Amino acid sequence: MRLPALLQKAVNSVSLSESIYPVLNPSNGSVITSVANVTGVTDVVSAINVAASHRPPSAKDRSAMLTRWHDLVLEHSDDLAAIATLESGKPLREAKGEVSYAASFLQFFAHEALLCNGDTIPSPHPKNKTRLWTVKQPVGPCALITPWNFPLAMATRKLGPALAAGNPCILKPAPETPLSALALKFLADEAGIPRDAFQVLTADRENSKAVVGKTLMDDQRIRKVSFTGSSLAGISLMEQAARSVKRVSMELGGNAAFIVFDDADIDRAVEGCVSAKFRNAGQTCIAVNRVFVHNSVHDAFVNKLTNRMKSLKVGDGFDANTTVGPLITSASVARVKSIVETTVGCGAKVHFQGNLSDRVLKSGGNFFPPTLLTSVSDDMPLFQSEVFGPVVGVSTFHTEEEVLKRANDTPFGLASYFYSQDIGRLYRCSEALQTGMVGVNESAISNEVAPFGGVKLSGVGREGSKSGIDEYLDIKYVCLGL
Repeated sequence: MRLPALLQKAVNSVSLSESIYPVLNPSNGSVITSVANVTGVTDVVSAINVAASHRPPSAKDRSAMLTRWHDLVLEHSDDLAAIATLESGKPLREAKGEVSYAASFLQFFAHEALLCNGDTIPSPHPKNKTRLWTVKQPVGPCALITPWNFPLAMATRKLGPALAAGNPCILKPAPETPLSALALKFLADEAGIPRDAFQVLTADRENSKAVVGKTLMDDQRIRKVSFTGSSLAGISLMEQAARSVKRVSMELGGNAAFIVFDDADIDRAVEGCVSAKFRNAGQTCIAVNRVFVHNSVHDAFVNKLTNRMKSLKVGDGFDANTTVGPLITSASVARVKSIVETTVGCGAKVHFQGNLSDRVLKSGGNFFPPTLLTSVSDDMPLFQSEVFGPVVGVSTFHTEEEVLKRANDTPFGLASYFYSQDIGRLYRCSEALQTGMVGVNESAISNEVAPFGGVKLSGVGREGSKSGIDEYLDIKYVCLGL
């Protein structure tokens, strides 16, 4: 297909280095275009030099720039959605939703830029001869490392608060999805955001970690690192950050429990499960991973879930009928297939698996059929892994105490969900579940006004909400003697 006009402008606006690498379409394996491949430490150091020399505009000006950027993102929503679908494979309908979601962070933090207020503190001096106050100041140059599954929204969720607080940013997008980042950068330039305030470094898988990532982490002038990705990678980055005591925000892996109690609205629970499991082909950090259904409603839930899954259509994201796109790489397909096969080998049953059409099979894309496993126990690979694919496993439980213990029996703690009509249970379970976020009779929990983040191996810090900007601010205390 013809490349979106915005993508052509964005790619043409960037000077290509001697080294480039191809960006692939996961729906068919074709090359979309090629982008600069940062292979030298000097390029990264140069970007850090530029960021370190940045002097932030006033809060009012920062707010205005973010507002203009927000407006431009919405004006170019069709092109941005097409770019996201091209490089990540997600259905175009979902990509359009991501554009709106991405823009919401720019709008929200445009307002928050004006509210970075300090405090005046009453003097503790016996003769009132001191004056105490605090000011909030930018933490300094920030390294922002984003994943491939939401290449637009994960960028603005970090850039919005960082820029609103007055920090210069170096964005390192995932190697698989650099095009969304370059398009956002082009629009940011158009919005008047200073070029030294926002830079993008693109690199292939090898250089992304060994050159760009390592150099950013080793340089003491980088004072803040925000990362969204796997827990193992996050732990490695935290270890590197500790050497120069960088501030960190880590939004890491999950293993979300989805609990259906005996008094749940089954139809609503099924829709919530499908939405939270099969969005982006299951490649989301808050995707449903472990479904626990009360034994008295198990059969009803599974039957309705099966019927709903039969309506899912696997295919290219630009096909209007597609509801489940490809996985990001062929290695992802092999990994999901292995998890399913080993789980079945442990005794789980394949209750349903969708069919891939001849067109999909011949496309060369990274597709995996929606799959439902039953009789899954807690020690099986499906429940022990963050699947990141369109596979759902179901297990039964008998008591509230039992299911809460099982739901919490994981080193991860990002999101969890449960469905019930019992008001007492709503309070008990929402408080007992050991996750940073809980969806109660609702699976669409992500938005710009609420704090997003986890506990345990799922990360530290929060993104979005008024808490999000605090991650990019230092509090300075001043004591004046009179």
